[in-house]
Amino acid sequence: MRIAVTGSIATDHLMTFPGRFADQLVADQLHTVSLSFLVDNLDVRRGGVGPNICFGMGQLGGRPILVGAAGSDFDEYRAWLDRHGVDTDSVRISEVLHTARFVCTTDADHNQIGSFYTGAMSEARQIELHSVAERVGGLDLVLIGADDPEAMLRHTEECKARAIPFAADFSQQIARMSGDDIQTLLEGATYLFSNEYEKGLIETKTGWSDAEILAKVDYRVTTLGSRGVRIEQVGADPIEVGCPEEDAKVDPTGVGDAFRAGFLSGLSWGVGHERAAQVGCMLATLVIETLGTQEYQLRRAHFMDRFTKAYGDEAAAEVRAHLS
Repeated sequence: MRIAVTGSIATDHLMTFPGRFADQLVADQLHTVSLSFLVDNLDVRRGGVGPNICFGMGQLGGRPILVGAAGSDFDEYRAWLDRHGVDTDSVRISEVLHTARFVCTTDADHNQIGSFYTGAMSEARQIELHSVAERVGGLDLVLIGADDPEAMLRHTEECKARAIPFAADFSQQIARMSGDDIQTLLEGATYLFSNEYEKGLIETKTGWSDAEILAKVDYRVTTLGSRGVRIEQVGADPIEVGCPEEDAKVDPTGVGDAFRAGFLSGLSWGVGHERAAQVGCMLATLVIETLGTQEYQLRRAHFMDRFTKAYGDEAAAEVRAHLS
């Protein structure tokens, strides 16, 4: 099963200031702030929803196709993804812009000052999915993740025009999109991904009820945080899958991306939705126990031991057959 994942490609530059921002602010001079902070460390992490999902799929033995835009500074990141099973040949490289990045400083009180540079991400709207499909011999599913909004709309419209099944997954871009755009992005989707909060926001912005939205997609997949995930389909009982027990809660960043990676991997193996969701929840658990979105290691024996404990021998036997 050939799965393409479209989405943002970015790096995070995270710094820690040992003091308090509040101590550096002068109340009657806030209209002309000019400050710099001497930070203790700099942590550069690979990120972006597209690479995060693809990395997880690669860890599970797949060969996902990453579709997005990056800058000429992408070489090292590309090499990392290539080594971990990701097809990066459909990443557009900008001739003038850097790869998108998030630069953030956190103080001792966990207050943050951050900036997001979109950079090359704005060129994702110039990518034609038809050329991607021709290169790999066709596409069975395209996940349309959070990216340049114009790119998300273009990819959705192209999938509909070319009858390519797609999954709608707009996540953090919901906040800036209009109800009309969200309606366009989700209508006709094979899968609609969101968390509980985003689910409510989608309904509020579109003006469509839960039932109306469910009638416009084949499957609605809603992640429920520590309670797992719910999968709904018109005319069928919902499927609910819980999460494995966590060893520790280290960093929730990228957990949703990891779930999608596991779920899509399960689809590519041909297992049912319940089993695919179990794989997604297991992978998400590994990520929440790790600092960073692509820093975890998937050791097959360890993964299967924990999967078996959480979901039983029958489920484990079915997954083990695909997790070589």
